[in-house]
Amino acid sequence: MALSSKVRFLDRTTPPHMATLILLVSLPSLAMNVFLPSLPGMTAYFQTDYGVMQLAVASYLGANAIFQIVIGPISDKFGRRPVLLWCIGLFLLATLGCLFAPNVWVFLLFRMAQAFIVAGMTLARAAIRDVMSIEQSASAMGYVTMGTAIVAMVGPSAGGVLDQAYGWQASFWLMVGLGIVVFSLAWVDLGETKAKSGLSLLAQFREYPELFASPRFWGYTLALSFGSGSFFAYLGGAPFIATEIYGMPTMVMGFYFSAPAVGYFVGNYISGRYSVRAGVNRMVLWGSLTNALGPATMLGLFATGLGSVEGFFALMTLVGLGNGMLIPNATAGALSVRQHLAGTASGLSGAIMLVIGAALSALAGALLSSETGAYPLLWLMWATSTAGSVASGLVILRTRRLHL
Repeated sequence: MALSSKVRFLDRTTPPHMATLILLVSLPSLAMNVFLPSLPGMTAYFQTDYGVMQLAVASYLGANAIFQIVIGPISDKFGRRPVLLWCIGLFLLATLGCLFAPNVWVFLLFRMAQAFIVAGMTLARAAIRDVMSIEQSASAMGYVTMGTAIVAMVGPSAGGVLDQAYGWQASFWLMVGLGIVVFSLAWVDLGETKAKSGLSLLAQFREYPELFASPRFWGYTLALSFGSGSFFAYLGGAPFIATEIYGMPTMVMGFYFSAPAVGYFVGNYISGRYSVRAGVNRMVLWGSLTNALGPATMLGLFATGLGSVEGFFALMTLVGLGNGMLIPNATAGALSVRQHLAGTASGLSGAIMLVIGAALSALAGALLSSETGAYPLLWLMWATSTAGSVASGLVILRTRRLHL
């Protein structure tokens, strides 16, 4: 990190420490995946069916998208710090609501409200871009999101263990505890990285057309959205494949489910190590192509009768690897198209990503059945990751034209 010499931990007069940024980005990831092994048990607890319970994933992603549209411009207007602290506090209240919900519909309402924690991811990225160049920010985001990868690796595993030992509520108590830690750390370490905008909030929202008119913003955002969309489809469909089709116990499924996170960790390291040298656009393209390779290979194995649940999860590491290279670089690219709108761009690109992700997650859950096996999910993942590759290629062409 280029500014490491200027950073003092627990001193909010200096740029935020890497540990603070990692935790801010990681908590939304934990909230997304730690309870996934509990979905079958929660279905029984709330006396509903799996399709309704699976909305806990899609509704969270959808609410994330809505909040990001609002959070970005508000943080450009009022600053990153106050918006972030309020959102973490609201997340804690929503998590307690999930724990004490009397029925599935109240639970889903509070589950949507948990999406306030997306401010941790959106505003941590914006804070990085506030104080770094595009290549430095891509590298820093790669290292920061390694923390997300670790959470994605251990989250479902920990959730499976907690579910088997204490029931589904244990995962939500874990979120409460970690939310308090993150709030405390942000309070003492996270200073303001963005001067307050002189524009009114309405004028701040009127800046959106400047982003809408940028082909490169759309290219980076669609590469990000379709690339990560394959992973969101995985989130919506893999628990059903593991538990309902292959009969895996929840704790075992929790360990297998973490396979993409292993690849994501490696991809984040590659981003942190090589983004400055290789350039943002190349990393986005390489990540998109790697992302598509996993489901394509698995489709070939199933078509030849060589498919298995172990192979399915093993090849999902390629999806994680591709996303680990793609997401930090596409995010840095989208935030750099109009740097004075970094917070707005972070919220808007994240919102578009999550709208597509929520739709793909819900679609994956709706398409799967015991008769279809894993095919609908694999085709969906391949199609979306291929679309991301096309978008990344168009970004490269647009960049070349601008430099002619």
